[in-house]
Amino acid sequence: MGNSHVSAQYHVHFSEEEDAKKIRKACKGTGTDEMTIIKVLASNSIEQRQKIKEKYRALYGKNLEKVLQDDLSGNLQNTLLAMLDRPCDFDAKLLNKAMKGTGTDEDILIELLCTRANSQIIATKEAYKQMFTCDLVNDVQSDTSGTLRNLLVSLLEADRDEGLKVNEDLAEQDAKKLFEAGENCWGTDELTFNTILTKRSSLQLRATFKAYETLHGSSIEEVIKREASGDVKKAYLTIVQCTKDCQAYFAEALHEAMEGVGTREDTLIRILVSRSEVDLLSIKESYQEMYKKSLADEIKSETSGYFQKALLALVK
Repeated sequence: MGNSHVSAQYHVHFSEEEDAKKIRKACKGTGTDEMTIIKVLASNSIEQRQKIKEKYRALYGKNLEKVLQDDLSGNLQNTLLAMLDRPCDFDAKLLNKAMKGTGTDEDILIELLCTRANSQIIATKEAYKQMFTCDLVNDVQSDTSGTLRNLLVSLLEADRDEGLKVNEDLAEQDAKKLFEAGENCWGTDELTFNTILTKRSSLQLRATFKAYETLHGSSIEEVIKREASGDVKKAYLTIVQCTKDCQAYFAEALHEAMEGVGTREDTLIRILVSRSEVDLLSIKESYQEMYKKSLADEIKSETSGYFQKALLALVK
């Protein structure tokens, strides 16, 4: 969903060997040169960073992740390690962590599975299997229950229609089905909601939501807020928001992570790293529009030190 790829301006004269040597020099001796590491990683694309990792291992017989783990700490370490991951590996690790041990972090499952395109979900399932030698679908099934489980498993099938054609008749039929399944029935018929929300294309869903409002006089969000609760409500709303405007959804999530007391650094890292080569440019524009200040300025006022510099390097 919402994956217009905007490639940022990266090094034209890219040399993985030069960059590997720069990082090596920044980590050797007394004291670490954090700024150099940030600059090298932030000025390269995800693909180029994979090459730097390989070259580092070839040159020094060491795993670059391990080196950064030993030399850095806290949020800066988390940010730079996240930048070294391929997106599917990063998502796989986050999903695994959300389900490990006692208790499940449903918010992470909802954010990652409700906002990703089919190809991203397929790649993440493969990465998950390679890293943790278990099946992502099975893990999600055993860690969630009820409607939420059914919804997430449906999303993991990664068979959402991604076509660009809108069928107005279908939109009207779906709008009626949603009405029959929601407002018009005692207890919501979640199967209908799940099927429509996880299988239809973004454009088709937008037409359906419009038809719903025309036919029944209330927005799909209002209906979901009335009919669903807890994590299911959150998941439905995430899909609806992402369908309507994925960049606004992430702008709002970033804003919430910095609002009030204490900044949720892991949310900032997660969104800025995972959207950096997808739609971060548009997210910045949405942020500016929605909150009348730039994302960079907000990051400056809510974070500090090298962690701040790393996030700003991503946002720039």
